[in-house]
Amino acid sequence: MAQRVVVTGASSGIGAATVRRFAARGWETVAVARRADRLHALAAETGAHPVVCDVTDEAQVAALAAEVAATGGATGLVNNAGGALGTESVEASSAEDWRRMFEVNVLGLRAVTAALLPVLRDGIRAGRAAGAGSAAGSGAEVGWPGWASILNVTSTAGHQVYAGGGGYNAAKFAAHAVTGVLRLELAGEPIRVMELAPGLVHTEEFTLNRLRGDAAAAAKPYEDVLPLRAEDVAAVLVDAFSQPPHVNQDLIVLRPVAQSSVFHTHRGPLEPRA
Repeated sequence: MAQRVVVTGASSGIGAATVRRFAARGWETVAVARRADRLHALAAETGAHPVVCDVTDEAQVAALAAEVAATGGATGLVNNAGGALGTESVEASSAEDWRRMFEVNVLGLRAVTAALLPVLRDGIRAGRAAGAGSAAGSGAEVGWPGWASILNVTSTAGHQVYAGGGGYNAAKFAAHAVTGVLRLELAGEPIRVMELAPGLVHTEEFTLNRLRGDAAAAAKPYEDVLPLRAEDVAAVLVDAFSQPPHVNQDLIVLRPVAQSSVFHTHRGPLEPRA
């Protein structure tokens, strides 16, 4: 079967850039998001198969899996849907904000993965039935059928806490943990499980949504610094899928050069010292 990947959170930012990058590499893509207008525009641009789905709704996720299976199956899954709400302290933050962050970043990831795993296994069987290879290590080229890949987009916020991170830290730490558990549980199957944890990325909506539409405040983290772009993250992500199928990049931490850690971002020009 052809290489086909499902990408959630595809209506903007890293998700949309990832769909474009996969399409440019010749992969068939299934673009998944809640916003139908943006999704269909992306599909018209890239040839992706659009599926309108809220990953926090298990009935919609089940319908997503059924549609993927009925329209060609899949050999890859990118769990990218996520987001942050608020920068309040643990004491002052909203339980509803925390609930929403856990629903999309953790429960949605779990629901999509659980629903798509049988589809990925069918893709593995279809690839092997096509007779494209016989065993790992046979020297087959990149993209050898008979394997599947899952990549979860988390965050450096899932590896290092910071004041005001509260619910987002907790949700992304949980997503990191789920990824590790999944890798253990799938041991023995030809399914690699990868995690990509970006640092400072400037997309059109992430910080704006986190700060509840305050455009001036949302611009401040990116002042006098060259952050990652969605396209930078997508390039690394798709390259991870393009490695020989037995190569598993368990954890990829991706930051702009100006960001040494969650706590330190150099602002101003980057110049060699005298």
